[in-house]
Order: sequence, then structure tokens, then C-alpha cells
Amino acid sequence: MMAMLRNAVLTVSMLVALSACGGPEEELPPPPVRPVKLFTVEGTEGAALRRFPGAISASQRAELSFRVNGTLQKILVKEGDRVKQGQVLAQLDPTDYQIRVSDRQATFDKSQKNFNRAKELIQDGNISQTDYDQVEANFRSSEAALKLAKQELAYTRLRAPFAGSIGRREVDNFEEVQPKQAIFQLQNVDQLDVAIDMSENLVRSLRRAEQADSASESKASKVVEAYASFEGKEGDKFSLKIKEVSTKADPQTQTFRVTFTMPQPKDFAVLPGMTANVFLDLSRLISADTAKWVPISAVVADGELDARVWVLDDKTMTVSARPVKIGRMSGRNIEVSSGLAGGEEIVSVGAAYLADGMQVSRMILTEQAEPRADDPS
Repeated sequence: MMAMLRNAVLTVSMLVALSACGGPEEELPPPPVRPVKLFTVEGTEGAALRRFPGAISASQRAELSFRVNGTLQKILVKEGDRVKQGQVLAQLDPTDYQIRVSDRQATFDKSQKNFNRAKELIQDGNISQTDYDQVEANFRSSEAALKLAKQELAYTRLRAPFAGSIGRREVDNFEEVQPKQAIFQLQNVDQLDVAIDMSENLVRSLRRAEQADSASESKASKVVEAYASFEGKEGDKFSLKIKEVSTKADPQTQTFRVTFTMPQPKDFAVLPGMTANVFLDLSRLISADTAKWVPISAVVADGELDARVWVLDDKTMTVSARPVKIGRMSGRNIEVSSGLAGGEEIVSVGAAYLADGMQVSRMILTEQAEPRADDPS
């Protein structure tokens, strides 16, 4: 009986051992893929040609208003009309101002006669110097009051300060208007402004180019080639010239406004409010600026406290550490003086949690929120 029990136990043990040896092994789970936010380092030939969305506005524009109050009597132009410099655009009811001119004219005529009589009397010594000075003061005061009344009467007519087109009319006829209240938007569309928003890195290089040759035409215009294209006219290139570069960043986007100018195209109309694609060839500008600027959060320290960044291999979607030398800081960016050639994609958010050869994925655009102050870099 005992022998039979031992044989049964042995048989079960052998079956368990065989099943363990011949069964499929459990596969280990793949290493996690970490989503990261990436930043492209500027400086390669491919990155030298940039496209920016541009907003069109008139180079010369003004908001026109009366300098006196009154009832709007005539509106002499409509939106879209071309006007000449000095042309009357609208007129207030001049009645009250004409009455004031007549009153001031009568006062002036009387004071002028008194003054002429006083000049004869003072020569004969028939009036004192004090009386003469008082008569002269009254005359000068009435003269100034008459000039002011005539000027206010002239202000009841609103004239175009320059030739252009009426972009918008803000009021209707017979309305009561106040001084400095907008009546028309006047714009000269013969010359157009094209504005884009540019990053801090590129603006810094533009400013450096401008300061290098301030005595003649802006060097930035010589270094940076710019042109615009419009919807429906993609095959045509319209040359642009740099007009001005803002020195204050937009508080929301932390970008700087750069404005270009161009003449109105001859074969089709470009109007304020339209959009354009602005292309900049920055190859000469970027090659002249060897330093690269990257987000501060992209630079981390290794075990020896030396600076490094994580560079992406876009074929394998893995990252590797690259030592860099850093320099100045500006806002949320830091200067990298060596270690980056330009064109690399580096990790800008999530760099503190990576290791050599780790696989990563591009963070979905909607997830790429700005890092908070208390987030680890």
C-alpha cells in the first residue's frame, strides 16, 4: 500500500515538473514610454527659412475727430471713398460758433478804436501810462479772443490730414458729438505694414544686426531677406523691408512684434485686416550668431553637476545625454555657447526624469502647458 502511495506522489511530481519546463514563460512588460515636450534648436539650414503669419495694416492711419463739440450737420464721404489731403469730410452746425465770432469781432473793433485813440493821447500827455497800458491790454485780449473764435469756427469742418481712404465711419448724421470722439478711420493703403510675432532669440539677433550699422540703411534689412505671399497668389513673392522691431514683449505670448513694409500690389488689392504668410531667410543671421538659446528647463545637471541636455533620435524615439556649456540667462531661456550645432530636438519639459536610451513620445499639443514655478525642471 505504501509503495503504491509513493509511486502516485512521484508521478504527480514528475508531471508538475514537466509542465513547468514545457509551459510558455511569462513575458515582462515593456519599459514605459515617457511623453515629453520637445524644443527645436535654431541654427540649421532647414531652420533658416521660417514662415510666420502676418497681419496687414495701413502704414499711415489716423482716427479723425472734431476738436469742438456740436451737432453733426453733414457727412460728405462714405466708407471706402478715396480722399485728398485737406478735403472736408464732415461738418458740424456752425451757427453758435458764427455768433461767437460776430460777438468777438464787435469787441475787437471797439477795443481797437480805443487803442488807436489812446496812442494819440499818450503822445500829448493827456492820459497816464497806466491807463494806456490797460487800453492796450484790452485790445490784445480781444484780438486773441477773436482769433480763438475764428479757429473754433474753422474746427467745425473736419478735414483729411493726408490722402487716403475712409476705412470706417463711426457716427451718423445729426448726432451730438464731443471733442476727440472718433468720427472716421482714415488710412493710406498705398503703403502697407505687415506685422509678425517673433521669438526672443531671433529678435535679439535682429537688434544686434541693426546696432552694428546704425549710420546707414538697417543692416538687419540686408542680412534678413523677407517676402510675403497671399491666399490665391501663392506663386507671387512680395518683397518686404523691416520697419521697426519692438523692444517690449507681449505679456501673454512672450514674443516681440516685428513690422515690415511693402507697397500696395498693382494687380490685386490688399486691405488692412487681411492676413499674409511672411517668409524670412535667416541663414546669414543664424550663421553669424553661434550661440543657441534654449528653455532653461531643457538644461539639467549630471552627477558631476555639469550641464547637459537630452537630445532626441527621431528614428528610434530614444534620448541621449549631451554635455553643453551654458552662459547668460534671459527670461525663461538660457544661452548654450557650445555642444549644440542647431536643428536638434531636445527635451524641454520632463528632462529631469530621463535616462540614456529611454524611449519617449511627443507630448500631445494640448498637454503642452507652460511649466509652473514649483514644477521640477
